[in-house]
Amino acid sequence: MILSATMSNDFASGLTTAITLDRLLGYAASQRPDDIALVDPPNRAEFTTGAPRTLTYAQAERTVAAIAARLYRLGLQPGQAVGLQLPNTVEGVLAFLGVLRAGLIASPLPLLWRQADCAAAMAMIGAQGLIASARIATTDHGELALHTAAEVFTIRHVCVFGGSHDGMVPLDDVFDASPESVPVPAPQPTSGRDAATPRGARMAAATWDVDAAGLLPVARSHIELTAAGFEIMLEGRFAARSVILSSLCLGSLAGIASTLASWLLSRGTLVLHHPFDPSVMRRQILDHRCDVVIVPGSLAVRCAEAGMFRDSTVGKVVAVWRAPERLAACQSWQLPSPSLMDVTVFGETGLIAATRGPDGKSAGLRPGAAPRQDAPVLIEAMRTAGGTIALRGPMVPPHRFPRNTDKEPDPTADPALAADAAGFVDTAYPCRVLPGSGTLVVTGPPAGIVTVGGYRFVVAKLRDAVAGIDPSAMIAAFPDGLTGQRIAGAAVRREDVQEALAALGLSPLVVNAFRPRRGNEARNAA
Repeated sequence: MILSATMSNDFASGLTTAITLDRLLGYAASQRPDDIALVDPPNRAEFTTGAPRTLTYAQAERTVAAIAARLYRLGLQPGQAVGLQLPNTVEGVLAFLGVLRAGLIASPLPLLWRQADCAAAMAMIGAQGLIASARIATTDHGELALHTAAEVFTIRHVCVFGGSHDGMVPLDDVFDASPESVPVPAPQPTSGRDAATPRGARMAAATWDVDAAGLLPVARSHIELTAAGFEIMLEGRFAARSVILSSLCLGSLAGIASTLASWLLSRGTLVLHHPFDPSVMRRQILDHRCDVVIVPGSLAVRCAEAGMFRDSTVGKVVAVWRAPERLAACQSWQLPSPSLMDVTVFGETGLIAATRGPDGKSAGLRPGAAPRQDAPVLIEAMRTAGGTIALRGPMVPPHRFPRNTDKEPDPTADPALAADAAGFVDTAYPCRVLPGSGTLVVTGPPAGIVTVGGYRFVVAKLRDAVAGIDPSAMIAAFPDGLTGQRIAGAAVRREDVQEALAALGLSPLVVNAFRPRRGNEARNAA
């Protein structure tokens, strides 16, 4: 596991190598202790345990310190990885920052991952801890975390919010920590090489991508995560102390940058929305007088057409496209206010933010650096000789984790370089050049990859899993206007295939591909 990361250009060193996301929270708490920092979804009880919380900056800072102290007392050491599988609530935000405050590496796991993916990911990075919610929707995530830990020998501690299980460390009491709580000692580097690396440049998070070989952990430093947040905040011209409503969980670079980093950089209020309930979101927008609303790209125009932003204070809508091939075919933005900004996400490699012009149409991706007056270059795009998009910039990690599933990772090992000699990292997304304008248009997902609402699957592995259960069953991917793609399966005995896939611990998106469909019951094998 790599404990440090190098920056891609002068912006990173100019920003300050001392910056960390948890320190941004501490700074805001010192300046505005009594201002509202975090607001839970009002319908929280419908999808997880506990009543909705509203925390000031002082309360948020105290809770983060308490989480860090708890992890330290459990014996977790700086540089070790901790998995997190939490919904879009204040616990999800504070646990992420608490892991960073303790000098640990946060590895958020997508909410729809089940035991197979969770265990494979945690084993790959040698995770030492796992933090979960007792319940998310109808799934017992506490039990899921325990089963994952039983399968991954490196996991020593499993912590839980919202309940208790035998063998798990309850965390709900961190909200009752007093200001006099013993602070966690400052994280120290674990090797001589890291002693010379400023904390902001050390590894902060490992998020999860998928390539043709399967799961791929992507490591990022605090500075790289902050640069991704700056890309969104600067292009969107977020005002200081903005009230930001986000429906994106912290399970990916897109969620961390748009939700966590942009909030910390603006030092405003973060209103959390558990996706997706239009009536609840409308109430949150009005009740909290939101300035910015962050939604999946495919929902932005639909929200506008439904009057979501009517008579509100929203000045900017951020449409996050985790299936970038859908952006070219999206509808134009018809509202004069709020304005719309597209954030095109290339897996876990990087993202590009661009505000739409007066015609309301997506401008596509321009090769080279995004031009901003008096602003640093945060991301550059180019078309490779193979017809794919490559990115470079201070948010783009020049390395990838080594895949290591047969033994505990070596903390001194360096991963293979992913960047070329010029610093560009190939995203594997195919693109074409528009005649005349020269802009780049993404034409599809990487070869062999299916993207469903931001979740990515290897087509060959899906087919192998299904064939291992029923050789006559089939599974395929089809375009979908809302989720990018959808997975559909056919089998003579659908329910048997569903049960077997669920028993393997696969995502509900795969399991439900074999659900009965109206009008098809009589031709299940078609």
